[in-house]
Amino acid sequence: MGKHRAPEADPTDFDAATSALVDVSGDYEVDTAHTRIGIRARHAMVTTVRGSFPDFAGTAHLDVADPGASSVTLRIRTASIDTGQADRDAHLRSADFLDVARYPEIVFASTSVEQVEVDVYTVTGDLTIRDVTRPVSVDFLLTGSARDPFGNLRVGFEGALAIKRSDWGLTWNTPLDTGGVLVSDRIQIEFDVSAVRPA
Repeated sequence: MGKHRAPEADPTDFDAATSALVDVSGDYEVDTAHTRIGIRARHAMVTTVRGSFPDFAGTAHLDVADPGASSVTLRIRTASIDTGQADRDAHLRSADFLDVARYPEIVFASTSVEQVEVDVYTVTGDLTIRDVTRPVSVDFLLTGSARDPFGNLRVGFEGALAIKRSDWGLTWNTPLDTGGVLVSDRIQIEFDVSAVRPA
């Protein structure tokens, strides 16, 4: 459930994936300054509301020779949710949704990693939102690797995960007079990750 194939790189795109380094094995930290964790949800059955969680931390161990030995952990501060509208953000932080006072973090901890294509890895793990933990799988595309000017090895990944928020107890909603509900049950979580292995 919730599995989403990472988009393939377009060879005509100026920013197309380029894996400059063959062996990117090692221990990494997610570079929060160059990483985005986004969310998307349908609102009023008409428009899409987009937002992000700018406060998070993550670590990863990559093993090119044995992808199954790779792992990743990500901790997201729920109070940091930002959709660009203060009243909506306050509601999302309330007990109706994330209940940030009681549950300050969303946590993802991988349980397995499988290489499914040359630069695509299926990461399966436990996603905890509020007090509910459920398994999810997301396909990550390795978008590139390089040595930065400071001597650090950097790798980039992107992927997306579709979940039903009701599976994690996030059930608040309001019916619309014209049918349907105010907030969709389906939520898309988007990952654009830059991870760094210190020199």
